[in-house]
Amino acid sequence: MTKDVLITIRGVHTLDHEDNDVEMIVRGDYYQKNGKHYILYEEILEGAEERVKNVIKISPSSMDIIKKGVTNSCMLFEKNKKNLSCYSTPVGNLVIGIQANHFYVEEQENSIKVNVDYSLDINYEHMSDCRICVDVQSCTA
Repeated sequence: MTKDVLITIRGVHTLDHEDNDVEMIVRGDYYQKNGKHYILYEEILEGAEERVKNVIKISPSSMDIIKKGVTNSCMLFEKNKKNLSCYSTPVGNLVIGIQANHFYVEEQENSIKVNVDYSLDINYEHMSDCRICVDVQSCTA
């Protein structure tokens, strides 16, 4: 995998039997350390001037998404485990619960793909069933 990567993140949130899809494609940086994959990228949230710095850390059994900036969070996805974290936003803090029911990582020479199906709780109430797909590809000249 090259240092320069193209990251595609797709999210689907199912609420009241209706799917809401989100997709983001961004360039970022990649490195590997102690058997884990690290993907770094920045994003600008709608209505905000400050960039959010993101780190995705992938191991064979888990994925962390760490956000720092106008929003701050550390979301941990582990198969068959429920993890709680604080999601700080400009309008207040939320307690996020993530129960990953399906976790799959596919590693190839020039790509990494992660698919997670999970339940999302916000402030201890079930909000939606979700899917996140992270696809990281080496950039070629």
